[in-house]
Amino acid sequence: MISSDFQTFLKMLTVQMQNQDPLNPIESTDYAVQLATFSGVEQQVKTNDLLEAVKGQLGAMSMSDLAGWVGKEVRAEAPAWYTGAPVTIQGTPASGAERAVVQVQNAAGETVDRFEIPVSSEPVEWSGRDAAGNRLPDGAYTFTLQSYSHDKLVSEKQMSAFSEVKEARMEDGEVLLVLAGGGEVKASDVDALRLPQTP
Repeated sequence: MISSDFQTFLKMLTVQMQNQDPLNPIESTDYAVQLATFSGVEQQVKTNDLLEAVKGQLGAMSMSDLAGWVGKEVRAEAPAWYTGAPVTIQGTPASGAERAVVQVQNAAGETVDRFEIPVSSEPVEWSGRDAAGNRLPDGAYTFTLQSYSHDKLVSEKQMSAFSEVKEARMEDGEVLLVLAGGGEVKASDVDALRLPQTP
């Protein structure tokens, strides 16, 4: 910590001044250098205190701004909470991919749906139904984009999905958003925000 170093430096300088040899005193130039160093350390401590205060204000401002996000939908690489309305998902296929397939898994990690989409980074909607057309139960679902080239799987990556924000809170200096269904995501990981979509 700079503050503790500052206290140590002050004690050392004081002891040095009290115990210097009267017949061979410290050179005035050396003393000036030490005083300049002392002043620099003091300024660094003050700067750090000021930065901490600014950080606290920015954190409060971020929380104030993010309070307006509650009730809106954010897009992030996190499971989406499905309640009957289509879920908007987005991912970028691997370079050179010839086919792109979305794999849908429920909270238990079971694959409940797989469907092909265009090889594009454009958003698509998942209807919430399995391959047989049956409506799946409400709950959290994870979407993985599988990229194929020459019928060989070359990449698997979690897709981004829109979810409603239920709460915003500060934790360990990081703003966390609590999503519908209880999932959490860092505000810094959100790449889009929108008004809730009506079914």
